[in-house]
Amino acid sequence: MQIIKKTILLVDDDASLRRVLAHHLTEAGYQVLTAADGKEGLRVFTEQQVDLVITDIQMPELSGLEMLRRTSVISPDVMVLVITAHGSIETAVEAMKLGAYDYITKPFNREELLLTVAKGLEHTALVRENRSLKQFIESRFTLDNIIGNSQAMQRVFHLVEKVARTDLAILITGESGTGKELIAKAIHQHSTRRDGPFAVINCGAIPEGLLESELFGHRKGSFTGAYANARGKLEAADKGTVFLDEIGELPLALQVKLLRVIEGGEFSRVGETETRRADVRFLAATNRDLAKMVEDGRFREDLYFRLKVVPVHLPPLRERREDIPLLADYFLKEVAQRYERTGLHFEKEVFRYFQAYAWPGNIRELKHTVERLAVIAESDAVGIKDLPDNMTATTGNASNVLIQLPDDGIDLEEVEREILRQALEKRGGNQTRAAQYLNITRSALIYRMQKYGLQSAEPADTEALLSDQP
Repeated sequence: MQIIKKTILLVDDDASLRRVLAHHLTEAGYQVLTAADGKEGLRVFTEQQVDLVITDIQMPELSGLEMLRRTSVISPDVMVLVITAHGSIETAVEAMKLGAYDYITKPFNREELLLTVAKGLEHTALVRENRSLKQFIESRFTLDNIIGNSQAMQRVFHLVEKVARTDLAILITGESGTGKELIAKAIHQHSTRRDGPFAVINCGAIPEGLLESELFGHRKGSFTGAYANARGKLEAADKGTVFLDEIGELPLALQVKLLRVIEGGEFSRVGETETRRADVRFLAATNRDLAKMVEDGRFREDLYFRLKVVPVHLPPLRERREDIPLLADYFLKEVAQRYERTGLHFEKEVFRYFQAYAWPGNIRELKHTVERLAVIAESDAVGIKDLPDNMTATTGNASNVLIQLPDDGIDLEEVEREILRQALEKRGGNQTRAAQYLNITRSALIYRMQKYGLQSAEPADTEALLSDQP
């Protein structure tokens, strides 16, 4: 696979410095375009696809500051690094006020240069990703496009619509694969911050030693490898939304610092004492029981209540089984278009297996299953023969029946009565078919129906009932 190199435009009237910088950048794997002054640099910028600009400030024809003003109008998502002499920091600060991402000082340290460039490119990518995400969200991540006709999901949609336009913190809970990030993106899209950044921080995927820097940024020299100042995700998301995924994995030491940001919008970069501010809205998600973690001392109670001002719980797929056919059809159409198999469709009997299966991986597992079926199906009609063994082997087996017992106990007779009622309903009130479904005799079924006062479309066989009581 061909790796696409990032393109850097280097603008400086000092030919020897240009050569040195170009050598370092090329050696690091970047494609480098060069210009001897601001006027030439602006021409190259308008003609070529550029990912980052490095420019001197004092140049003939067109100064670096003026070039910065013009490039920010032409393509505001491209970050600009300015070159300044050690004694001209004030000019660099002025450049940053005009929109420059950062500055590098002469003489150069190679590692510092490359780290600053890498951070600038990362921020360019983030800005472009957010712009692309906004466009994508506008077409896909609206509540109208999140599939779910079940009562459970309708309650979620109703709640989200009411709170999205506020700035309240929202805690989204639910098992893995239930679509928590999808809901978070929809909340952002429906909020007053929709034109701002949407920054995702996966608290469980980033090593603990790097997570603080990822959140708050760091100062040059604050730890090994910190060759330059760096902004964190909070600063990058100013005026937007921060989504803290897997918040239950956040270390206790960082929970204190996060609480400070949520309460007052204030934080400090790693290695700094200076207080900074960020105006962001916080959304958080977890598949863990945070209340239990609070009891165990593994999660701060004050942070917990700050995050769950509005709790939104996403039900597992097994509790919204009526949505399974809709979701499966949606995923199949999506993958059929991708693989140019527009005739793909499910045979009706497949949905019986889909709705009987436990789906421990929830919507994510359903999507992956549909993608697999679309690839392996030999004909356009996806049938039972294409289903994985674990799905067909457990259908009708007691091991696939999902029972969630409440902590405060149950009424066994009420449970049995409900099972009988649902079995009769599934089989249209036909006692013989309902008995077969429950793997009991028809007489045993009738006996239990009379016991619980249930009626069906068929008259009871009294003689059979008397001769075959359980």
